[in-house]
Amino acid sequence: MRLKSVRQMTAVALLAVVGLGASACAPLRSHQGYVVDPDLVNSVQAGTDTRQSVLAVLGKPSFTSEFNQGDWYYISRDARNFAYNNPRVRDQMTLRISFDESGVVSAVRRSGVEQVASISPSSKTTPTLGKKRSFFDELFGNIGTVGAVGGGGQQGGGNNTGGGRDTP
Repeated sequence: MRLKSVRQMTAVALLAVVGLGASACAPLRSHQGYVVDPDLVNSVQAGTDTRQSVLAVLGKPSFTSEFNQGDWYYISRDARNFAYNNPRVRDQMTLRISFDESGVVSAVRRSGVEQVASISPSSKTTPTLGKKRSFFDELFGNIGTVGAVGGGGQQGGGNNTGGGRDTP
């Protein structure tokens, strides 16, 4: 009976280790921005809705246009990544609602993940003037500079407080 329980405990421990290992490789999913309800988004019609009706139906936009109040943007993004890798965009929806001068919806445009830009920063470094120092130069470079001439050390053999006498 005892041998069977040891085998069972070993099997349970092995399954736990395999389960933890498998869960560590599971992708992390994230959602950013506006939560899209397709029925509400499809209910906004050009020529009939106004700023107030769009605000009542869709809520506050993610952001508005910079130079005028003519466009409202609703942005939604779903991404996923494995462990320490950078997230990859799986789905994105940008809803752009344009208004005319009187506040009536003039156009509703949708765009998707094709608008996501992939940027690869340069790994080159900018050259600087001066001495190029190694790790050890940086680490040990200040040894011997403390107490050097002009470094705040006393010169002349003591503390002269007056009358030419050195006080202890």
